[in-house]
Amino acid sequence: MVAKFKKGDRVTVLSGKDKGKTGEVLKVLPSKIRAVVQGINLYKRHTPPSQAGPGGIVEKEASIHLSNLSHLDPSDNKPARIGIKILDGGRHVRYAKRSGEIIDL
Repeated sequence: MVAKFKKGDRVTVLSGKDKGKTGEVLKVLPSKIRAVVQGINLYKRHTPPSQAGPGGIVEKEASIHLSNLSHLDPSDNKPARIGIKILDGGRHVRYAKRSGEIIDL
């Protein structure tokens, strides 16, 4: 079975405070049905100084539920649903249903 979202995919946010923003998937958490997206769902963490570095306020990305994300169509960068095709030789690939363009190569 091919996963719907993978690390490195370009996605857009469908709902929430970051609706309409786009980013790249940094990590997928399949057991929690969530993903971490670059620059999306930021929170501030107050860290004390340590030997590793100075303290301060650090912004990090929190995970977002996969139902709030949609792939970007590679042809025109608009949200698209994803399907799975089986190529000759039995290889599974993801494709954008909007344009038919293959995402995995």
